[in-house]
Amino acid sequence: MAPWASDPTASPGRRYPEPESRTRTPFARDRDRIIHATAFRRLKEKTQVFVAHEGDHYRTRLTHSLEVAQIARSLAAALKLDVDLAEAVALAHDLGHPPFGHAGEDELHLLMADHGGFDHNVQTFRVVTELERRYPAFPGLNLSWETLEGVVKHNGPVADRLGEPAWRAIADHAPDWDLRPGTFASMEAQVAAIADDIAYNNHDVDDGVQAGLFTLADLADLPLIGEILVGVRRDWPGLDDRMVRLEAVRRMIGAMVDDVLAETRGRLDADQINGPEAVRLAGRPMVAFSRGMLEQLTGVRAFLYERMYRHYRVNRTRSQARRLLREMFTLLLAEPSVLPPEWAAAAADPERRARRVCDYIAGMTDRYAIEEHRHLFSLDVALDL
Repeated sequence: MAPWASDPTASPGRRYPEPESRTRTPFARDRDRIIHATAFRRLKEKTQVFVAHEGDHYRTRLTHSLEVAQIARSLAAALKLDVDLAEAVALAHDLGHPPFGHAGEDELHLLMADHGGFDHNVQTFRVVTELERRYPAFPGLNLSWETLEGVVKHNGPVADRLGEPAWRAIADHAPDWDLRPGTFASMEAQVAAIADDIAYNNHDVDDGVQAGLFTLADLADLPLIGEILVGVRRDWPGLDDRMVRLEAVRRMIGAMVDDVLAETRGRLDADQINGPEAVRLAGRPMVAFSRGMLEQLTGVRAFLYERMYRHYRVNRTRSQARRLLREMFTLLLAEPSVLPPEWAAAAADPERRARRVCDYIAGMTDRYAIEEHRHLFSLDVALDL
């Protein structure tokens, strides 16, 4: 292990003390708890870009999380970090996403404007500290301090956000359990965050071509991927477009991983990082892309934004999803008696009702949200219950 790696034997432990596992480190135990969580299983039918029922080969939140975890493990191993911690944060990072991707998050944030707002990172925190109910001795998953820190701060310090209504759940969480919001997170959490960037930039290119939103020819003039496509065709003359796409994505991931490793090692040396505490107190993230890679990725992201995320077909789905969630939220807030019994009981308090309705909707898969909307608004379906 590198000197800046997180040491599971030096962890502050868990919010609710437990006997240590006989066979696993605390971080490995965290990873396993996340995998067994109900919220993790639900990711299999939550939108990444395309609604889950639009095709079997497009990424969902679950397959995305698995790809992020694989890249995070590779980076962590190369940097001699704690691989289990990097994987745990990677697997947990999207647990709070509602159905229908960012369209669902945007709509819930709007609907909750007068009730504390909505943020998927905060919702992830609430899932692992409160909403998951699997253990009789405590709420949530009772994750170790480092994993919980990574869930909250994998994208950097959050002290400036704690005044936002949506972040109240973190600001109010266990005053004696300080997650140090003003510092950076561990190297392992930073690895998980950049693995997320690597994964979605590459699989969105892959999914966009498969969906027919753009072609390989449209990518030819883009930075990074254009050169890689030329290289693939040079090395494999006559290769069909499907295999060209897959090989290009593989090479893009490799190029981005290599860039992160080189930049990170340079920063560790330049900043004379000698331990986990120095990582947290550094004035910048230690795990990062080089400036050159960031410039290239800016062009790729601009292309994806224009040609994929705001494509009219995607916009139609976003519009439908937002209307569906808005109608459900409005009805459930006005008539909590139509909620399932366990949720109706939780929504009995008018002061907490909006948050409980939001929790109920945020936990839905795409498919369940569509079906629940039909049950609530279609009399023919309701009569079949």
